Amino acid sequence: MALDPATKAKLETITTATLTTVLLKKGLRNVWMRGPQPFTPAARGKRLVGEAFTLRFVPAREDLATPASWSSPISTRAAIEAMPEGVIAVADAMGLTDAGIFGDILCARLAKRGVTALVTDGAVRDVAGVNGTGLPVWCAGGAAPPSVASLTFVSWQEPIGCGGVAVFPGDVVVVDDDGAVLIPAALVEAVTAESVEQEKL
Repeated sequence: MALDPATKAKLETITTATLTTVLLKKGLRNVWMRGPQPFTPAARGKRLVGEAFTLRFVPAREDLATPASWSSPISTRAAIEAMPEGVIAVADAMGLTDAGIFGDILCARLAKRGVTALVTDGAVRDVAGVNGTGLPVWCAGGAAPPSVASLTFVSWQEPIGCGGVAVFPGDVVVVDDDGAVLIPAALVEAVTAESVEQEKL
């Protein structure tokens, strides 16, 4: 189910702090992703909302994690080309921060395709270049080595774990200066309505 534009506009006015409180009242404690924080200048001071487009990495295996793998049919490049405008790319890097999952080239492509933001519990590389793309990035830091030094990309648009939170394609992600919060797709309308009322208090 596509995110309703009116609902999205309301969510853009609601803090992640309020959202976590409302979700807690509904019994959902594990919705704030551990690790992702606003990293690029385009992320700081912003609140952004989008449906999750998921990417999954596993630990590197030397026969699979090679520079040649970057052009395989199952690659981060292929995943990026499948992303619709307006989504938030959410990448499961298992919290590993000793290699950058994306650098300036791939972040520039994300920005060009109209992706709202990148959220990951991992790191990015080519930090100065990434900053220059204008892509809002929430991540756990910067690292010089390429992704294949520690990770193998295996799939997109399947359930993942990012920062200890289960993320399904189409769930809604809200990011601001406090980090990244997930709203299950089935609860978006109810959580939004309650959060609007909570913000009035």
